[in-house]
Amino acid sequence: MTEIFAHRGLHVDERENTVAAFLAARALGVDGVELDVRRSLDGGLVVHHDARAEGLVIGASPSRRLPEFVPTLLEALGACAGIRVNVEIKNLRDGADESYDGSGDFARQVVTSLHDAAWSDRAGISSFDLETCRVVRSFDPDRYVGWLTDWSADVMAALSVAAESGLDAINPFFLGVDSLVVGRAAALGVALNVWTVNASHDIAAMLEFGVASIITDDPATALRLARD
Repeated sequence: MTEIFAHRGLHVDERENTVAAFLAARALGVDGVELDVRRSLDGGLVVHHDARAEGLVIGASPSRRLPEFVPTLLEALGACAGIRVNVEIKNLRDGADESYDGSGDFARQVVTSLHDAAWSDRAGISSFDLETCRVVRSFDPDRYVGWLTDWSADVMAALSVAAESGLDAINPFFLGVDSLVVGRAAALGVALNVWTVNASHDIAAMLEFGVASIITDDPATALRLARD
């Protein structure tokens, strides 16, 4: 059965990636939430999508200087009690993020934090950085790991790479998913977690394909369609 994940929490009325957004998503009845984790200058794990928060570069700022609405990873997990969490590790090589960690320390810290918080079974890891995914797989063989691919990715090729890397899933942009991709994913034993699916007809199409999860900005509509 396809699970419905609220993209950065329920941010229709609440600021995205905040405790309030995660609490609202849980109250709505979603299966899980997707959130973004970054590392501050002093090694704190905080939840925010962009590299900056109100002008402060997160990777160059101590946690105490970040805006109050930016939660720690542990605070975010506390707001998601009882549901699943897709933790996207924001670790990018593209030059837009000067805090890229190629050592694997950031990824291992996130996994260790999840273990310490007793989130071993309900929290998966995703990242656009394939090496980060591979570090997590090596460090924690039982952790659910999905490789995020961007809108222009060759999804068929990504499926093969994910399978060869021992990953559980790929998380592609939904427009790259069709019946051939679904069939190939099933043959390889690689799950599909599609993002960011918002229009009713697109949600319905992904439900028809039977993808593992739909990450959406409109979880209320997705839940209604999934449960009809």
